[in-house]
Amino acid sequence: MNVPLITSPLGILMVLAGVTSFFFYLEKRTGWRLFNYFPPLLFIYLIPLVMSNTGLISNQSPLYSWMSGTILPMFLVIMLLDVDILPAVRIMGRGIFVMFLGTAGVIIGAPVAYFLVKGHLGPESWKGFGALAGSWIGGTGNMAAVSEAIGTSPADFGLAAISDNFVYIIWLPIMLGSKNIAGWFHRFSKVDPKRIEMLKKASGELSNDKGRIEMRHLLYLIFFGLFFAWISGQLSVHLPEVPPILMASGWKILLITTFGLILSTTRARKIPGSHPLAMALIYLFVANMGARANVQDLAGQAPWFLLGAYIWIFIHGAFCLLGARLFRVDVHSTAIASAANIGGAASAPIVAAYHNESLVPISILMALIGYAIGTYGALFTAWLCHLVS
Repeated sequence: MNVPLITSPLGILMVLAGVTSFFFYLEKRTGWRLFNYFPPLLFIYLIPLVMSNTGLISNQSPLYSWMSGTILPMFLVIMLLDVDILPAVRIMGRGIFVMFLGTAGVIIGAPVAYFLVKGHLGPESWKGFGALAGSWIGGTGNMAAVSEAIGTSPADFGLAAISDNFVYIIWLPIMLGSKNIAGWFHRFSKVDPKRIEMLKKASGELSNDKGRIEMRHLLYLIFFGLFFAWISGQLSVHLPEVPPILMASGWKILLITTFGLILSTTRARKIPGSHPLAMALIYLFVANMGARANVQDLAGQAPWFLLGAYIWIFIHGAFCLLGARLFRVDVHSTAIASAANIGGAASAPIVAAYHNESLVPISILMALIGYAIGTYGALFTAWLCHLVS
């Protein structure tokens, strides 16, 4: 067996940081449309996978377990500091119920889709569906957190990440193109014409500016991340285990999520820099998952996992349509609600800007609600998938 070229934890971390930063640099520097269809996340997972499977870096290193125990809980706490649920609920009104019905579509659609394709997947692939539910209710951070909580293998995480991106290629144009059927949609949903003007006005009153980032702010954020990661780890080992979801790792993630949401109600929410720092750590963790995966575990299962994901996404879409009809919500809010679920904070503003630029602040708030409920909802989804496995 050939010895990998780079085996030291420091060297591997250097490679992962280099890959992660390179693709964001490339996206910013070139402006290639390629990244509209295949975002950096996909490459940040796949390039380390290729490197570890070709012997450039080791796929067995103490670095990986350290990142799972430290980096992941840190970014989860820091990410949740941006959450402010009450303004979104107040401003969106009935539109928020469309998002929640879309979330219900993700939760219910997962076991249905998994049941239809499980015969062609591995025995633990339900964990991959649980991870993808984390992304589709919240975002990449929730996907990583749920993966750690239920012990998703790096290969199943990869199937989730790949399916997430290939579904995104189809779903995003549908959400954007829905603007062109606004007339039909509003007759279908029987929306009040005044709702659009109300949303524009309310959105204009929002402000997400936390001020200039200073060095001390980063130190505050690092401390909060480390402190709640530590305290959650200490508490989780004393809680009763309920296999296969609520083991010590599952309790740890739930505790961290809860502490992060509580912290977001304090003045800590106003600390600048929380979002960029959290996202940097999230993408570094995704690179770590790619480096640990075995490419042979991905190849045979990918088409069937992807088929399940497409079945799943259209169940979600049906629930969004049902929500729009029940609560008489416009096409713009419905598309944003779906994008806030499926694409998170990266996609919801894109859809909002295309439909109506004044709705961008609201779309960000809706995506943050997804962050808040994503881990809880995805763990429940994983349990449902386990029941039909």
